[in-house]
Amino acid sequence: MKLKKYAWLLVAAVFIILIVGALRSEGNTTTILDDDFEEVAPEPKFFLTLPADTLRFEDHTIASGESFGALLGKRGISTAQIYQIAAAVESVFNVRKIRAGVTVKFATGDSSLFPSYFIYPESTYEYYIVSLKSDSIYAKKVEKERTTRRKEISGTIEDALYLSVNGAGGTNALAMSLVEVYAWTIDFFRLQKGDSFKVIYEEEYVDDTTYVGLKRIIAADLNHMGNDFYAFPYENELGFNDYYDEEGRSLRKTFLRAPLNFTRISSRYSGRRFHPVQKRWKAHLGTDYAAPTGTPIMTTADGVIIAATYTSANGNYVKVRHNSTYTTQYLHMSKIKPGIKDGVRVKQGDVIGYVGSTGLATGPHVCYRFWVNGKQVDPYQQKLPDAKPLEADRMDAYRAYMMDLKKKLDQL
Repeated sequence: MKLKKYAWLLVAAVFIILIVGALRSEGNTTTILDDDFEEVAPEPKFFLTLPADTLRFEDHTIASGESFGALLGKRGISTAQIYQIAAAVESVFNVRKIRAGVTVKFATGDSSLFPSYFIYPESTYEYYIVSLKSDSIYAKKVEKERTTRRKEISGTIEDALYLSVNGAGGTNALAMSLVEVYAWTIDFFRLQKGDSFKVIYEEEYVDDTTYVGLKRIIAADLNHMGNDFYAFPYENELGFNDYYDEEGRSLRKTFLRAPLNFTRISSRYSGRRFHPVQKRWKAHLGTDYAAPTGTPIMTTADGVIIAATYTSANGNYVKVRHNSTYTTQYLHMSKIKPGIKDGVRVKQGDVIGYVGSTGLATGPHVCYRFWVNGKQVDPYQQKLPDAKPLEADRMDAYRAYMMDLKKKLDQL
């Protein structure tokens, strides 16, 4: 009997302990929720540095003939304030340069009837913000953060270079950049069907989806007539990035092969050619590059302008002396670039004028003339001097950097 009595007492004690523990546990849980878990405020949202949580945004596409003043006037801003805003921001944002077809934004505060900000996209990643508030008028340029993606393509040239690059997944910008890299090394007017290319390059994006443009070519191999031409960017002793081959030789020559990008040669240097305007046979001591009117013309080497003028035969033309040996001339320009005149120093690749058909010309082109020691010659028959190779003390580091990229190119 006593054993049964003690057993019941033990069961009752355990039961009481469990109930008390449960009650304490429930009480403790409630205390933890009240004391230790606080409601977290949401992160504030911004659009181009503006507080998006407190602003209402309205898109508007600028119509033809619609001015900055008209845009603001329709939204209740007075004419006097519009003039005040335009004058205050002119040094940063010229309101007269807004373009039809561009979609702009107006941002208005929650408690305001009138817009507080005008947002104008300069490009896919550059924006102007104009504060329209009477007590705080200003303009600033902001940029969206850009991300970089590395890409690799390879392909065979079946037609024009830019078509082949596009067919392999590249862009026109990449094709143009390849022309610039190899401008001194390869005659792009003589590319052959079956030549090939391999390129490692970087592109920039905003919002991880919107393409901004080509950033740079990291490595390239252009196989022309069975020969590989490698290109790797590397910093020289002057701190400038240039492109070098696998032996550290610069791909750059003292002269560009042509004063234009992506044109066709409409007439080569010749001792006897039928002149299309004068209707007679005569020597043609230049190379004609056909291109659309307004195409930029570049000086093919560093030098000094010795003529920038007009004649009835040459039209608008520029002549450049590069040193005691070499001189070049560029004829039939639609116009000479402002600032290009006698005595002005120019660097290789500087724009000196624009394609036209002034003088004795039947269509838009530039006639490129080349002198060696005072005698006009065919530039395509000249062995032009190379730029300096990499310095010896840089070669070990360059080889280590280059070999990894070359291996990746060879595996494409």
